[in-house]
Amino acid sequence: MPRKRYFWASFSDDELLDVRLKDLKVRIEGTWLERCLRNLYSELGAHDIRVQPHAWISSEWFSPENTPGIAIPFYLAHPRLMQLEKKMILDVEGGTWSECMSILRHEAGHVVAHAYQLHRRRRWQQLFGPSSKRYPRYYRPNPASRNHVQHLRLWYAQSHPDEDFAETFAVWLRPRSHWRTRYADWPALKKLEYVDALMKEIAGTRPVLTHREKVEPLSKLTQTLGEYYKKKRALYVVDTPKTYDRDLRRLFSADPKHRRCEAASSFIRRNRARVRELVAKWTGEYQLTFDAVLEDMMQRSRELNLRAVGPERKLIMEFTVLLTAKTMHALLGPSRRRWIAL
Repeated sequence: MPRKRYFWASFSDDELLDVRLKDLKVRIEGTWLERCLRNLYSELGAHDIRVQPHAWISSEWFSPENTPGIAIPFYLAHPRLMQLEKKMILDVEGGTWSECMSILRHEAGHVVAHAYQLHRRRRWQQLFGPSSKRYPRYYRPNPASRNHVQHLRLWYAQSHPDEDFAETFAVWLRPRSHWRTRYADWPALKKLEYVDALMKEIAGTRPVLTHREKVEPLSKLTQTLGEYYKKKRALYVVDTPKTYDRDLRRLFSADPKHRRCEAASSFIRRNRARVRELVAKWTGEYQLTFDAVLEDMMQRSRELNLRAVGPERKLIMEFTVLLTAKTMHALLGPSRRRWIAL
């Protein structure tokens, strides 16, 4: 991690939230991100793909259409910022080596598509769809679909043709992914085989797009960290059904004879982090999305004066199932979820 000392590194959370993004002045050089990028270059070089994405620090992950580069979120460039991200969002997207590499491979898919103008090819459009398709504000994924690879969370390949290609490329690029075996008998295998043939075709050739530019670099972002997180937290809000009463009454007890048992609200609070992390792992949803739901459940449990009765292990299992069911209903039910772009 970085050796440079920053004036804000010892700030409290409240003090740090008042700092402007541009004043953080963090860089990729000298951090673990530099090693991640070298690893990405090595993977691309192994296939003789002659585009080496340049990278810079910004507010989020993205790859612009007009330059073959990758923007990396600022919080990954310093442990203090990762700590704040964890507190504010509960997840640190790209905060581990494997997750960072997964996102870099995805963004490299965008870079390669832009650099070689692959989206203009007829076969590309037949398999993935038109790149010109408008990005949706919402998308409703089908978890059972085998027409798309599964790489990043929330079945992200289903959100747009460009994301479908980037996800397919990422699966193809990852060393030892065994994609032919994993996706055998899936319609998505045709896309992987197309990417494999396409990369062999462009291997050793010079990309069309070579102009290097830093889009929305950190040095130009004037919002404070507090403003940044207020906006970011709003993106994770999903309209979940507020009708918890019937489910909570089935799980917990309102019988006065159990008044000496632990309050259901206390039980939920005590197991909150454990259950939240578990459900996030298996649904692909972000942990912050669950926090509002858990808060509502605790509040309603207090109002109904519910008690946690029975074996703890059984209660935890059933409560985990309940939270999962509510989450999937929000994701796939009649009300469509908000689309969150990487």
